[in-house]
Amino acid sequence: MTLDLLLGIGPDNGLFWVLSLPLVGVALLALLPSWRLASWLNIAVAGATFAVSLSLFDHRPEATRFLFIDDFNIYLVTLTTFVGFTTAIFSAGYIARESRAARLSAVHLRFYHAMYQAFLFTMLLALTANNTGVMWVAVEAATLTTVLMVSLYRSREAIEAAWKYFILCSVGIGLALFGTTLVYLAAQPVMGDGADAMAWTLLIGRAHQFQPDLLNLAFVFLLVGYGTKVGLAPLHAWLPDAHAEGPTPISAVLSGLLLNVALYALLRFKMLLAANGNTLAPGPLMILMGLSSLFVSGFMLYRRGDIKRLFAYSSIEHMGLITFAFGMGGPLANFAGLLHMTMHSLTKSGIFFAVGTITQNLGSKRLADIRGLTASHPVLGWAFAIAVLAIAGMPPMGVFMSEFLVVSSTFAREPLLAVPLVLGLLIAFGALVGRLQGLVFGEPVPPARSAAGTASSRGGALMTHGPLWLHLALVVVAGLWLPAPLVRWFETVAKLLG
Repeated sequence: MTLDLLLGIGPDNGLFWVLSLPLVGVALLALLPSWRLASWLNIAVAGATFAVSLSLFDHRPEATRFLFIDDFNIYLVTLTTFVGFTTAIFSAGYIARESRAARLSAVHLRFYHAMYQAFLFTMLLALTANNTGVMWVAVEAATLTTVLMVSLYRSREAIEAAWKYFILCSVGIGLALFGTTLVYLAAQPVMGDGADAMAWTLLIGRAHQFQPDLLNLAFVFLLVGYGTKVGLAPLHAWLPDAHAEGPTPISAVLSGLLLNVALYALLRFKMLLAANGNTLAPGPLMILMGLSSLFVSGFMLYRRGDIKRLFAYSSIEHMGLITFAFGMGGPLANFAGLLHMTMHSLTKSGIFFAVGTITQNLGSKRLADIRGLTASHPVLGWAFAIAVLAIAGMPPMGVFMSEFLVVSSTFAREPLLAVPLVLGLLIAFGALVGRLQGLVFGEPVPPARSAAGTASSRGGALMTHGPLWLHLALVVVAGLWLPAPLVRWFETVAKLLG
């Protein structure tokens, strides 16, 4: 009823349930006294949300002034609900072990599960918002919920990381608000006052009439603002700390989902500039920030001593590559960017599933304390090795395919730009592969006394390892074969992005 009144959709609309289920989950999970029951309910709500999101393919709801589904966001909604579901499964086993290690109290566990669903709701609202203001509010709300989750352990480091995350991303989102206001001012003389001048479905059709100078200025603020949330260098300082100090399942959805949502918001505004032939091309700015992210993160990978920070910088690298691809533009580069968004989400969340289990087993996040995983934990060690090789861009994984498309499209159009692109990828590849050898081979290091122990049951092991292997299977299949409907889908969206 609340969504019906506020956003103009009712229970007969599939989008109503995609947004309502996480909200209902927040209320129920906040009240449940049993964290074990809360873990199962969290899985059930996330699974139901994923199932309902699939129904949007059969019946796409009619757009309202506040919500809509189109070819672009429907794929991201499905990806978000799927990774949210698999992460909820992994989270149940992870949280059970955290409880046994007495790192989280019952109150913290209840808060964690409620905030998890709140986080999913804010991301889904940002993706489906047909209003630039609602989208901005949803992205800001996603920041606030994740700040609370990053600080969950209440340690000095966790609170410091959450505070840095809050300050930097709030400044960024404030700049994005100013950019959003400038877009409204550019649209107002053409669209009139009110919601019409903020609705994506209406803006895109008349963007060619908007004042180009205002759009140019707006995109600079939007790139800096939403680029901070994406984690693009040099705006990335919050990201390694937030990933390192929060619960590992939150690192998985931060890296695999939230960065995509922020980039999605930026790409929506890029579509407006592409529809107006008198604006400056946004591509060069995006290419510059993409390359800077690639090189900064690539060199920083060699200096990390914390396994979660290592893969946080890997996320910065890949978001830089995706931003570079969309900056290049054109059907092939946009196709590659969309594919890489998907492959990075699946692979990086899978890596954090493995990292969470590794750090719990060994009681340490320090790379020096993690050795010989294939000997001490063979199933986990080999899964982790495959996942790291996948994110490094080794064939035949899906990440290799998307990176190959980005490089080949750059060589075809701007050969000089392909040189620093390939160099940045090789720098990151060398760092990851070099780290991997010590992590998975050699003499195992005895676990620290604070280790949470291994999974206590076959069911616990399935919840811990199942999502990881599922993600890896999808990434391997995507590197060898993409279904024809999925290819057509990406091609359609690539044309929309300009």
